[in-house]
Amino acid sequence: MSSTCNCIAGAARAIKVASPIHLPVQSAAARRTFATINSSRASIPSRAIVGNSAQCTFKAEQNALEGARRTNGAQGQLRTFSSSSPRHALKTIQQVRARNKSGPFNLTAAILFVATASGLYAYFTYEKERVARQRIANQTKGVGKPKVGGSFDLVDHNGNQFTHEDLLGRYALVYFGFSHCPDICPDELDKMALMYDKVKEQCGDVMVPLMITCDPARDTPEVLKEYLAEFHPAILGLTGTYENVKQTCKEYRVYFSTPSTVKPGQDYLVDHSIYFYLMDPEGDFVEAIGRNFTADQAARVISDHIKDWEKPLKKKDRWA
Repeated sequence: MSSTCNCIAGAARAIKVASPIHLPVQSAAARRTFATINSSRASIPSRAIVGNSAQCTFKAEQNALEGARRTNGAQGQLRTFSSSSPRHALKTIQQVRARNKSGPFNLTAAILFVATASGLYAYFTYEKERVARQRIANQTKGVGKPKVGGSFDLVDHNGNQFTHEDLLGRYALVYFGFSHCPDICPDELDKMALMYDKVKEQCGDVMVPLMITCDPARDTPEVLKEYLAEFHPAILGLTGTYENVKQTCKEYRVYFSTPSTVKPGQDYLVDHSIYFYLMDPEGDFVEAIGRNFTADQAARVISDHIKDWEKPLKKKDRWA
């Protein structure tokens, strides 16, 4: 029985060193009493006692280490769960109602939603208008499509030769009229002056306004210069021979008619189309602007076309 006592004593020592787990250990008096009572039993050789004692001690140490590992693991799990911050519970009924009332939507979410929707609407509206303008600008380009505009050879109100090539590199706003018009032409020229100023303010000096006369017999360069100065100094008047003016009107698909029987010095009126013809820097027709457009609306249409132009604009010295 001394080997058993040694085994228990070794296990107690191993548990005391390796782990905080407390196991009951018999006192020395109990061990001595236990050994005295069983002293009559056969004794075990000393080598066997030593071997059994070492084996017992080894098993006790293994059991103690396993218990320590389990204890440390449980403590680690407790520390992991306890490290999370506790969730604040709703204490009053007002807090519960406030949370349920707001739900996933609040003022910030509403503002973001409205801003995003407005941005998308503005973007798609702009793209729709841009595609429509591009389609209008490309209607007369290509084979088999009616062409508005073309070559001409006229004289400006300063007495200088002016051809279609002088318009290349800039936008041109062309109007057909005559200086003796009583009401329509003055109104349209006032509108042209406003349109020109608004476009120049938004896009710069990239457009030249022109008035080509439909009455070359009375609209000489001197008459046109004095007449157009009353509306805007930037408006350039063009005239020429009757045949040249007629050919120019034909190129622009403009209708005009003068009385066939007119006596010298007799006053008369000229019937003609009432449109503004917007031409791009390459001399191609872009869009016709009628009388139903206000000056602001027409200026916006022209400015949008100019802003859509991706090629460079050339400024000649005479337009500076």
